Amino acid sequence: MEDIKCNLHIHTIYSDGSGDYTQVASEALDAGVDVVIITDHNVLIKGMERYVSKNGKRVLVLTGEEVHDQNRIPQKNHLLVLGCRREMAQHAYDPQRLIDQVKRDGGLSFLAHPYEYDLPLFNETDISWESWEVEGFTGLELWNGFSELKTVARSLPDVIFHAFFPDLIPHQPLPQALAKWDQLLAAGKKVVAVSGSDAHALHYRYKFIRKVIFPYRYHFSSINNHLLLPSPLSGDLKKDKQAIYQSLKKGACYICLDRAAEPRGFSFTIENGETKAHMGEDLFLDPGATIRVSSPRKARLRLICNGELLLEEDNQDLLVKTIEKPGAYRVEAYLDHLGEQRGWIFSNPIYVMKKPKSIAVYTSDAIDKPNASSFNQTAQ
Repeated sequence: MEDIKCNLHIHTIYSDGSGDYTQVASEALDAGVDVVIITDHNVLIKGMERYVSKNGKRVLVLTGEEVHDQNRIPQKNHLLVLGCRREMAQHAYDPQRLIDQVKRDGGLSFLAHPYEYDLPLFNETDISWESWEVEGFTGLELWNGFSELKTVARSLPDVIFHAFFPDLIPHQPLPQALAKWDQLLAAGKKVVAVSGSDAHALHYRYKFIRKVIFPYRYHFSSINNHLLLPSPLSGDLKKDKQAIYQSLKKGACYICLDRAAEPRGFSFTIENGETKAHMGEDLFLDPGATIRVSSPRKARLRLICNGELLLEEDNQDLLVKTIEKPGAYRVEAYLDHLGEQRGWIFSNPIYVMKKPKSIAVYTSDAIDKPNASSFNQTAQ
């Protein structure tokens, strides 16, 4: 498996960001990102998808949208739309219709910053997701980099401090987001978790002070998605784009705070005899099915099934456990970083299903003519 670093939920001059596509690509290259997906508000910028190269490195630039109903006050229900051939903003007035149209167009939909705090100091409301009755969305944005500022900065001194020391902002996804994800998984839904930077690279001016608040490069070196692809990116735009969106659709990916430590080498599988399942895959439960988690460095490893903590080990780089029940299994890893224990890796689930019983059914003729009328019926 190839581990590809992907950063998504990025804004440019085409909505409320400060940089253009050239700047985004340049800073992504400097940060060592393989793929960026730009999602300006309610607009799909076409003709900009391409590979950009510099100093022997390359980054794939893709475009999507962050869609929301601009007439709704207060603002809620923002949806990240990826991989669509046409703009989807005209359907923003109805979240379910929007999700259905995205799916019909072959795209992916992720609930953006499903939980966040407000920031009254700057007249910032919380732009959470409220329409939880919707069905058919691909996943949710479990960890939003810019939204976390609202979590840690509750006063003007807090905001100023974190503007100059942004590395101290990331801790982990909000507990409400983790709980909601587990609730959906326990209900039998396949919900892919991604991280989003929500990068704007805002320019701040006060008297003689000029500063870019959270530049693109900071976001690109902070919280990223690591996509697991069957082969390296080829340089073929159409082929690579398809592989990236297939990984995101399936959940063959994990979230990582890259600033804490390099995650490549992280592995989470479930082995069942000769069958091995990776993140985003299904597996029928057999006796002896075994989870194996391998970390490139020692961390606090947590194994969770449908929201229930099954196993937690400190200072470990390997976790092995035999499982006995179906469910959505996922892994979390935590590291000490900048004086605190912070979330490092959040895997997508492996879906373990109860093995159906095979019932042999024969007609009376089947005794004499087994090749003509006998069959195996699988119990549902």
